Amino acid sequence: MKIVVIGGTGLIGSKVVSILAEQGHEAVPAAPDTGVNTLTGEGLAEALDGADVVVDVSNSPSFEAEPALEFFRTATGNVLAAEEKAGVGHHVALSVVGTQRLAESGYMRAKIVQEQLITESAVPYSIVHATQFFEFIAGITDDATHDGVVRLAPADIQPIAAQDVSAAVARVAVGSPLNGIEEIAGPERFRLDELVRTTLAARQDPREVRTDPSARYFGATLEETTLVPAGEAQLGATRLADWQAAQPAR
Repeated sequence: MKIVVIGGTGLIGSKVVSILAEQGHEAVPAAPDTGVNTLTGEGLAEALDGADVVVDVSNSPSFEAEPALEFFRTATGNVLAAEEKAGVGHHVALSVVGTQRLAESGYMRAKIVQEQLITESAVPYSIVHATQFFEFIAGITDDATHDGVVRLAPADIQPIAAQDVSAAVARVAVGSPLNGIEEIAGPERFRLDELVRTTLAARQDPREVRTDPSARYFGATLEETTLVPAGEAQLGATRLADWQAAQPAR
């Protein structure tokens, strides 16, 4: 199959392209540096010519509400319109576990709009909801840091390795459209504040982690289960300790 991967040169997209190519598919990375711009539509028609599946793992360059909304509304609209013209039979998008429960966050509201565009389109679709990546723990920590103190809610989190996310997206891409959502998560559940506390200690990072039930997570209030799957989820194989052991020395 010809499978075009929007955002195919990024963290997830590059891995998805590699996995699909290894399986014998024609995996085409589509990104600004390969001549495809989903915001302007440049190169989209050419990239999608003859495509069976389009995988969209692109992300807004900004987590602020308005830029994120503009990105997802424009880019997703352009991609879906180009797919209809090209006769693409399956649109696969990567989104976030708990998106609907995190509507206080401007970024998540933008993701909700993206998902609405997909579900209302004529193109058959699959949406993969992933929990937070191991690779994002540092960013979560930095966003919650103020005056050298990390304030985090005692919410559950079930992070997953980017490689496992990519494998799941690739698997969904070669299957039949779900016309629904599949949730994926890591094999272990932690408490967010404790996870960051132990991670910082292991790195000899002196920042103090304070447990604060009212602490915001990228602008949203967390309940205990906001960040974890609501029901059954496909679980990645990589445990946190194994992922950490494989990272380059800091």
